[in-house]
Amino acid sequence: MQFDIRRFDIYRKVPKDLTQPTLTGAIISIGCCFFIAFLFVCELKQYFTVEVVSRLTVDDPVKHTEKIPVFINITLPKLPCQYVGLDIQDDMGRHEVGFNENTAKFPLNEEKGCRFESNFLINKVPGNFHVSTHSVRGGQPDVVDMSHVIHKLRFGMELAEGKTVEGSFNPIEEFDKSNAQGDETHDYILRVVPTVYEDTKKNIRFPYQYTFIHREIMQIGHGGRGLPAIWFRYELSPITVHYVEKHQPFYTFLVMICAIIGGTFTVAGIIDGLVFSASELIKKAEIGKLS
Repeated sequence: MQFDIRRFDIYRKVPKDLTQPTLTGAIISIGCCFFIAFLFVCELKQYFTVEVVSRLTVDDPVKHTEKIPVFINITLPKLPCQYVGLDIQDDMGRHEVGFNENTAKFPLNEEKGCRFESNFLINKVPGNFHVSTHSVRGGQPDVVDMSHVIHKLRFGMELAEGKTVEGSFNPIEEFDKSNAQGDETHDYILRVVPTVYEDTKKNIRFPYQYTFIHREIMQIGHGGRGLPAIWFRYELSPITVHYVEKHQPFYTFLVMICAIIGGTFTVAGIIDGLVFSASELIKKAEIGKLS
């Protein structure tokens, strides 16, 4: 006997003249197609969405360096640039008064105010940096007004362009204290959290998140440490946050599409069968053949 591979067909076809189309079946079939199309679009959108997952570890993400880059951009609208300076201190004994490297000052308001920018490195120990008039040589201004707007304060690398993730990477952005009393000292207490961000191309960046608390302190007198200033006191957390970008695997996408199509047609077939059986029972009842 000749071998016929068609015997392995589990999808046997019923001749068309033995099937009966119904209005209910047509409505269910059309609704099924729209439902499948809707779920397919939703699943396709999910497939192209990058998910960012996070985990916490207790380690140092950048073991090859003992320094953290810091960038600050701040405006002092009532203090001339000639009096603005930056001092840096930490628990390792560092004490720099009048830090000038990678620092820029831009006069504002007919040279009555100043926008101050600086980029510097700090050690991985508790410390502080502060904007003040302490480093001025040749006399202090008659009025020291430390009202300000902090445009940006960043620790570590910036996230890559276009990358956004929930977190406190620049929570102090555009923090406005321009209406504060001029003779007050502003104290920002920062809790810095090391962070690792890995994208889908395995590129790794090391930004730092932080939270802050702000308080205002009224200064008494105008000599030495009594001068108003803007202090940033920081401590580093031992906890590191790891962010990893993940795409849905293609095989998962295929499984979901098959589940959508198969599941929808199966459920629709059950509904169509129930509706058809119910309509047949109603017809038999109407003509008295139900029994």
